[in-house]
Amino acid sequence: MTTDQDAPQYRAARLRQALAEDPRTTELGVRVTVRGEHVLLSGQVVSEQRRDELARVLAEIAPNLEIYNDVRVTNAGEPSGREDLR
Repeated sequence: MTTDQDAPQYRAARLRQALAEDPRTTELGVRVTVRGEHVLLSGQVVSEQRRDELARVLAEIAPNLEIYNDVRVTNAGEPSGREDLR
């Protein structure tokens, strides 16, 4: 029997909450999409380590789901030069 809490949007919300609350990730900007037994992570993070931790945390809390990690690593450093606004 399937309950409302098994619906993909609820599963995705629980996984997003876990990523936001886990001290290893504390990530709010990553999208979590659930389709059947598959989870797609997408978005951007600042390091390869953070990207790997996202998948690791999800694997721990949802070991029965297959995780596809499409999160990109972007440099979020300070600008290198002056920006001219016109």
